[in-house]
Amino acid sequence: MENIRENLIQIYQHTNQFGHLIGIDLVKFESDEIRYKLEIEDKHLATPTTAHGGVLSAYMDGILGLAALYHSSEYGNLVSTVEFKINYLMPARKGDVLIGVGKVISKGKRIIIAQGEIVNEKSGEKVAIATGTFNAYPYQKSGMNMADLDLIS
Repeated sequence: MENIRENLIQIYQHTNQFGHLIGIDLVKFESDEIRYKLEIEDKHLATPTTAHGGVLSAYMDGILGLAALYHSSEYGNLVSTVEFKINYLMPARKGDVLIGVGKVISKGKRIIIAQGEIVNEKSGEKVAIATGTFNAYPYQKSGMNMADLDLIS
């Protein structure tokens, strides 16, 4: 299939219910990097003003995973997280708009390593950094199929 990457991403963006739940928006999806955007809202807070670390962790997992997915989707593969390490550098607060940037730093046919950072759009300060390892596998194992494109068109 000539546009398998485009098709897989279109289906993934539609079916990624967790991404919809936390409110991440895809801004850029290219070989050099991906970008996700997230505005910190009441639903993300652990205290009256500060986002829960789990929200940032889930956001980062999405950033790293989507970077790995860019590479693996060329071969008709999706990815699953094997592991990742995150460093929180500063809090994210209600109203902050966060930009997550991810890129692949090592790519094999099965194992992909990605690096990411979350930056506060307004201040330019880094909120978190991370590195993750991902396993590539055939999209058919996910229950996804290209016929799903008809459902979202």
